[in-house]
Amino acid sequence: MLNKKFIKSKKTCQVTFFLPEEVAAQRASVVGEFNGWDASKNPMSKVKGVWKATVEVDQGREYQYRYFVNDGEWYNDPQADKYVPNNVDGDNSVVVTYNN
Repeated sequence: MLNKKFIKSKKTCQVTFFLPEEVAAQRASVVGEFNGWDASKNPMSKVKGVWKATVEVDQGREYQYRYFVNDGEWYNDPQADKYVPNNVDGDNSVVVTYNN
């Protein structure tokens, strides 16, 4: 799931990513174009039983991302704005930050 908050004064968007509940995680990160696909940059925190992380990105773009879980498992977001093929193992999730 995605929750977006557009910040007009900064022309950014705060995106909160939520790991799907059915994913059994001991550790999780949101990894994508916004952090150079670096799993150490946006670790997720478990709050009230839900894994989440907030990332601030530029408005007016599309960012590919995935969830990196338990130091080796990759998951897509079933609530992503859309999906695009990747060159490794299927699709990447995409978050769209256009503010109409």
